[in-house]
Amino acid sequence: MAGKLYIVPTPVGNLGDMTPRAVEVLKQVDTILAEDTRTSGVLLKHFGVATPMRSHHKFNEHEAVAAVVEQLLGGAVMALISDAGTPGISDPGFLLSRECRRRGVEVETLPGATAFVPALVNSGLPCDRFVFEGFLPQKKGRSTRLEELKQQPLTMVFYESPLRLLKTLQQFAEAFGPDREASVVREISKLHNTTHNGTLGELVEYFTANEPRGEIVIVVAGCPPVETVKVDKYAAFKGKKARV
Repeated sequence: MAGKLYIVPTPVGNLGDMTPRAVEVLKQVDTILAEDTRTSGVLLKHFGVATPMRSHHKFNEHEAVAAVVEQLLGGAVMALISDAGTPGISDPGFLLSRECRRRGVEVETLPGATAFVPALVNSGLPCDRFVFEGFLPQKKGRSTRLEELKQQPLTMVFYESPLRLLKTLQQFAEAFGPDREASVVREISKLHNTTHNGTLGELVEYFTANEPRGEIVIVVAGCPPVETVKVDKYAAFKGKKARV
């Protein structure tokens, strides 16, 4: 009988965001696949989880997936966690989930912490429909992707490192225009959690003077609809008497 894979979100900052169900699952599975066993070791120790761990990260994921699935097919029950947030969202997890689905292994993803949802809602920008872009390509394909997103009508969400934030905001201002509304949210759920709202031009100015730190989520308003001018095709005839 095949086993089961649990995908378990972990806090993006505040340990209080760990759900009781997540702790229970991590205690009950046979093995925990962790992005970084040292980072996760601190978390698991805090919650009294003694389940054996092994590494599953972006550098070994392609090679490790086949062996993990074989173990799951043999009846093993495992949990996948990342350093923070929900695995598969800009973290390892997609390849394993896809292969489990292909091979008929049950996968259950627990609800829980992920950085972009609170950042999006906190931005004050429309969040009924949006696109999640994650990390943009650092070099090849970056300008092409920005050009493609220029006319995107939906709110856009990006992840970025503090070291690249200013340059990214400058590129956004150039691609989308300096007057486009945006929000920069950093250190979500942590002690120094802050949100800075404004136009891209204003945010460039702010972060030029204030060096950013911590994990960053950028939320950018979609392209506003093009204003259309209604033409009255009968305007030329108004006020004139009809000839009989």
